[in-house]
Amino acid sequence: MFNAVDHLIVAVRNLDEAEENYSKLFGFKSAWKGEHKEFGTSNCLFKFKNTYFELLAATGTGPGAALVQHHLDNTGEGLIGTVFGAEDVEDVAGALREKGFHFPDPSDGEGSNFKDKKIRKWKNLFLPSELTRGLFAFVIQHTKGELIGPKLYTPASISRLDHLVIQTNDADGFIKIYRDLFNIRLSLDKIVERWKARILFFRLNKTTIEVVEKSDDQHPQDPQDKLWGLTWDVESIEQAHKRLLSEGVDVTPIKKGMKENTLVATVKSHTHNVPTLLIQHLK
Repeated sequence: MFNAVDHLIVAVRNLDEAEENYSKLFGFKSAWKGEHKEFGTSNCLFKFKNTYFELLAATGTGPGAALVQHHLDNTGEGLIGTVFGAEDVEDVAGALREKGFHFPDPSDGEGSNFKDKKIRKWKNLFLPSELTRGLFAFVIQHTKGELIGPKLYTPASISRLDHLVIQTNDADGFIKIYRDLFNIRLSLDKIVERWKARILFFRLNKTTIEVVEKSDDQHPQDPQDKLWGLTWDVESIEQAHKRLLSEGVDVTPIKKGMKENTLVATVKSHTHNVPTLLIQHLK
């Protein structure tokens, strides 16, 4: 049904400030900066090997601005949404309607890049609440234009999203949607006793969606999912760590990761309230 975790959305108050902070964190400049006039928002995009990353601010009036402002007022800055990519959103809509779900038809979207005036177009399919379970999520089909990333991702820069972490109080219900309905591969379902948690790994386009259910959250009356944090892959965590410190970014010392043959470091600043981990997979 989906071909990728197309992008992640972070709500911010000041787009220029957030762009500068994430340029330091990622190690390269944004690929796009534009606006959605009909939604009342402006955005900034960073391109990676397997996804892209969107900073979103309310700069006008419209449904997008209302969504961002509501999140800022109630939660503050941070992860606000996840977007799945599809070859044909009409096909996705048809398949979900056959399963008994009801929602508006896909809508057209268009953006203009402030930097070079290039146009990108897409179609959005906003998912119903019974499928998002507290998350803001939709499906996108890109129809015109391409987002161009760096010509070269250096060993000191971030190159790809390793995994997205979602917290849930209903792992079985999550599986029924993401595996059984969305057809996303479930590669791990494990109880971790020391964390008193059940861990699910879903794999889509070389990206992991890690889902964590705490043992005291089981069997909920009201299933809820919550975006929690991001882990970014780097070729050399030592070089990335050195670069971040030189940029004034607060980052913890490098240590061995929970996963065998990995090194990790936690970014403590410049993330606009997004829990952020760097990881290097040792060969």
